[in-house]
Amino acid sequence: MYYLLITITTLYIGVIVIMTIFQRQLLYLPNKDIGTPEQYGLSGFSEESIKTSDNVTIQTWFRPAKEKLPTILYFHGNASHIGNRAGIYSALAGKGFGVLAVSYRGYGKSEGTPNEQGLYNDGRAAIKFLTTNKNIPLNNIIIYGESLGTGVSTQMASEYKVGAVVLQAPYTSVSGRAAEIYFFIPVKLVMADHFDSLSKIDKITSPLLIVHGEMDETIPIRHGKTLLEAANQPKEATFFPDVGHNNFDSATVASTVFNFVKKYGVLTD
Repeated sequence: MYYLLITITTLYIGVIVIMTIFQRQLLYLPNKDIGTPEQYGLSGFSEESIKTSDNVTIQTWFRPAKEKLPTILYFHGNASHIGNRAGIYSALAGKGFGVLAVSYRGYGKSEGTPNEQGLYNDGRAAIKFLTTNKNIPLNNIIIYGESLGTGVSTQMASEYKVGAVVLQAPYTSVSGRAAEIYFFIPVKLVMADHFDSLSKIDKITSPLLIVHGEMDETIPIRHGKTLLEAANQPKEATFFPDVGHNNFDSATVASTVFNFVKKYGVLTD
């Protein structure tokens, strides 16, 4: 029995050590095999490179807004790259929104390797690009985060007073969700990247919309409801009963976003 306990303990410690060393390889799931916007059926989008404050060049796809409509600053989810979100970009552009889709460091054509602070630097560089290079004021920018991107969006919206914020399938924190899955490992003690949105959500003063699927098994809807409860007014949520983590209808979401930002005076048409 003694040797069995020693073996189990050794294996357990080994698992923790391996997961600690390779945690970012386990957390981030980038894909660099990306084509042009046109190859994903996106018309009117141009590819533009942005340099971050820590000297990393990141890839973006940009389409200008119609007239004076807001521009959506889109922070995508974890897996693959921005090309896989072409459907939502097209739907948002179809409503007249401008779109700046940001490819995080290490994803697509972007340089570097992903980590929490690095993704925040990517976000800050994107906001500077819109306000400085494209002359779009903060109050005409809508920050939109999807899954992993909700953590980036929450951080950006806590730093910048933008027109509105949209969080699709948000988590309270990455480390918190990981702790739910890997309950047998002291995740919060060993994780380097936490993306703790719950501790920052009350710093957002822009109108907030949370969109979440009730069938989401990747990030359960209780995370979105907890964030909604902790957020400041004005805030709203749309919960879709038959939607999971990745099967949102792009046209429906784009209409939901349009109606929300129009209600709160972000649209100027």
